[in-house]
Amino acid sequence: MSTKRDYYEVLGLQKNSSQDEIKSQYRKLALKFHPDRNKSPDASEHFKEISEAYAVLSDTEKRKIYDNYGHAGVDGKYSTEDIFQGSKVNFEDIFGSGFESIFENIFGGGGGGFRFGGFDFGFGRERGADLVYDTEITLEDVLRGKKEEIEIPSDIQCSDCKGTGATPGTSMRTCSVCNGHGQVRTSRSSGFSTFVTVQPCNTCRGQGKIIERPCSKCKGSGKQRGKRHFSFEIPAGIETGEYRIKGEGESMSNGVSGDLIVRIKVRPHDKFKRDGADIFYDENISMIDATLGKKLTVPTLEGNEKIDVEAGSQPNTIIKLKGKGVPHQGIRSRGDQYVRLVVNIPKKIDKHQRKLLEELRDNLHQEE
Repeated sequence: MSTKRDYYEVLGLQKNSSQDEIKSQYRKLALKFHPDRNKSPDASEHFKEISEAYAVLSDTEKRKIYDNYGHAGVDGKYSTEDIFQGSKVNFEDIFGSGFESIFENIFGGGGGGFRFGGFDFGFGRERGADLVYDTEITLEDVLRGKKEEIEIPSDIQCSDCKGTGATPGTSMRTCSVCNGHGQVRTSRSSGFSTFVTVQPCNTCRGQGKIIERPCSKCKGSGKQRGKRHFSFEIPAGIETGEYRIKGEGESMSNGVSGDLIVRIKVRPHDKFKRDGADIFYDENISMIDATLGKKLTVPTLEGNEKIDVEAGSQPNTIIKLKGKGVPHQGIRSRGDQYVRLVVNIPKKIDKHQRKLLEELRDNLHQEE
């Protein structure tokens, strides 16, 4: 859950920019920072950043989610592969049909895919399984955010061969078919475009090396089943749902790591109800207090707060405590707390109480 720059800031645009303006600005920046044209050391990183921003903002659905929830909304719903593949037609409109080979050259990777943000995504490459973790958090956690420390079942390095897959004391030989690259690359030219196909080497199964004597403990895989310690931040304002942490699932040797799917459930609160970033609370008061008015102390997620009940307050009157809700997801601002006055009318009264109320009623009628 790393910090990213605002996508509109990355492209130098306003939030109300049109799709044509987004496309035009990206085209200009892509030409400026394309590593084939710009040889500065940070050109590739700039190209990656503006390309990710364009992939989101050029897609109507992804842009709407980003405008409402920021990076947390997009990253929680889509993997990096989803973001770029879903916007493929928008990139092809700019780069032409050579989209995949262009991005392979820029982002790296194989199988006609690319590498972005530290993760490989290859079309046709093996991908590790996703892992799922379920957790419950409180409304107080939603207010402040929470650091989660977990252990997840995962393949870890084999303790005998230290991950090589070979019997200790033996070595591996370089594959003669792929010359140790683990991939076999073929290219085909068509007009002005070059189509590159990269496939795992069948001889070494994409490893680049061949194990003569596999480790007896891990059977040559270099891995054994175990548990991996992992920590991540649950951001303030989060809602019940599934969130994806990229690349933290099962690893795949010479392939693509799966993702960790975190299923978060916000536990119901015994005092408050939540609607988005707003909090609702019912305060019971007597009809006498509603009639005469009163100062009350009500709870919030951060402690008690004093409110004034005005004289003559009607049942279901709402009093707003500004900024006492929870943060909006992906935004710094907070919602409000709404206190609803629930006026209690007694079902049974004694003779003295009845007489007083009847006198009050008669006086009110006389005033009318």
